[in-house]
Amino acid sequence: MADAKEQITKAAEHLKQQRDQLRVKLHLAKADAKDEWARLEKQWEEMRPKLDAAREEAGKTAESVGTALSLAMEELKRGYDRLRKRL
Repeated sequence: MADAKEQITKAAEHLKQQRDQLRVKLHLAKADAKDEWARLEKQWEEMRPKLDAAREEAGKTAESVGTALSLAMEELKRGYDRLRKRL
């Protein structure tokens, strides 16, 4: 009977240790996700005026503006995908 009690105690301690480790990792992941979100928000705010300008300039010099804008939008999309995978 003492062996069973000892096994249960060890198992409970192991689960507690795993729980504590996961709590720390989750906290760090949340902080990383918040940092990534802040970076992406900054990119979005920088891109919005460019999007508006590109809409207005569509048809004039849209090819060169469109290429640069497409690259910036793709980078932002990849950032959102990375963040989504973390959550």
